[in-house]
Amino acid sequence: MGLVLILAGIAAAAAGYARFKGPWAKLQALKAQDANIARYESWRGGLRDAGPTGASVAMDMLRGQVRQAGVIIAAGIAFVIIGLLLT
Repeated sequence: MGLVLILAGIAAAAAGYARFKGPWAKLQALKAQDANIARYESWRGGLRDAGPTGASVAMDMLRGQVRQAGVIIAAGIAFVIIGLLLT
């Protein structure tokens, strides 16, 4: 039983990491682009309003995907630990 949990945990952690990579890279790129736009607009005199932008909505969605992948990774690690304790 412990070996099955270890293998399932490794598979879940690997699947979570695969789901984590793409949204994390896109989120970091959007953050960098948003910071660049904020610097440019502050240089021009602060044309930016406080409302949500398309990039901020996309960043929220990507954060949700990253959070879900993190939960999958954590569950996989928990399965591995439980499997090791049962072995």
